[in-house]
Amino acid sequence: MAQAGAVVDPIAELTAYTEQEYGRAQQDLRELNRMIDQSRGEVEKLAQRNAAIAAHLRQIQGNLENISRADLKTAYEAAADAQQRLFTMRGQLEKLQGEQANLERLASHLQHTLTSLQALEPAKAEGDGTSVIVRIVEAQEGERQRLSRQIHDGPAQALSNFILQTEIAMRLFDIDAERARTELQSLKTSATTTFQKVRDFIFDLRPMMLDDLGLVPTVRRYVDAFKEKTGLQVTVTVTGADYRMDAAREAVVFRAIQELLANTRLHAQATQARLSLDFDTHRVRVVAEDNGKGFDPQTLANSKNKVSGLSTLRERMDLLAGLFQIDSHAGQGTRIVLEVPAGARAGD
Repeated sequence: MAQAGAVVDPIAELTAYTEQEYGRAQQDLRELNRMIDQSRGEVEKLAQRNAAIAAHLRQIQGNLENISRADLKTAYEAAADAQQRLFTMRGQLEKLQGEQANLERLASHLQHTLTSLQALEPAKAEGDGTSVIVRIVEAQEGERQRLSRQIHDGPAQALSNFILQTEIAMRLFDIDAERARTELQSLKTSATTTFQKVRDFIFDLRPMMLDDLGLVPTVRRYVDAFKEKTGLQVTVTVTGADYRMDAAREAVVFRAIQELLANTRLHAQATQARLSLDFDTHRVRVVAEDNGKGFDPQTLANSKNKVSGLSTLRERMDLLAGLFQIDSHAGQGTRIVLEVPAGARAGD
């Protein structure tokens, strides 16, 4: 309760209330799950009892001449009672499961609302002294550093070699023309290879076809190049009528796909991956699956390395009021789902 005269931050107040309600929903859900487990156990016991009584009735029906009327009546009454109890308990279990589904939807909505509200709050230092914005900037700087190293070790080094090869060829022209032509041919081959690397760097930095043709052709082109470079088998499926979003959202989705495929290559030890994009009126849904070694998603939440790709990706989805889910278990592969609201479509 705010004190009289105190300045109330409505977002902070709503965040605190939503957090409290989310905690209650989680507690109610745990209690409901316990009741469902108990009910399932009771249903299993009643089903076994019902099966045993049914088997007993079949024996009685095969030996009616040796069964008294009273015993026959007792057996049928026991069967009817067992069936009624099983029917009632199954109805109760279905009701509890319906309440569970509703409560899970409520908890998911509250969690999503809480995440969005927290993103709206002014950037504050967290427990490790790093804000969301700082972590995103650090991730971007880390990516720039990686590209800088690649350019230094690749095209920059190759250009230095070009200068050296050119000088050698120039000196050889007056001494050994055939050897000079060999040097020039080697120089041409190296230049062609370096040119392709430069094109790859440009594509990684900002593929022009993303602006020109849109998300789906760019993703297909990227996946084809990714398969050729890594040997990892990746299938792409697109459902729904794809459309153009604003440039920022398309860039976020494309970068997310790059990050997910990079993680699959570097960490998952997978041999196959599936990527699906689904377009509907309100959102674009991306699902990335692999048959790799998997991991415990809780380690991501507990990790002190807040600059990890998936952590940053989760935060970007939160800032767009999107969805980010991880389903992974050790030895069972990984499935990651993200959804980005369509927003205002390009051209609208």
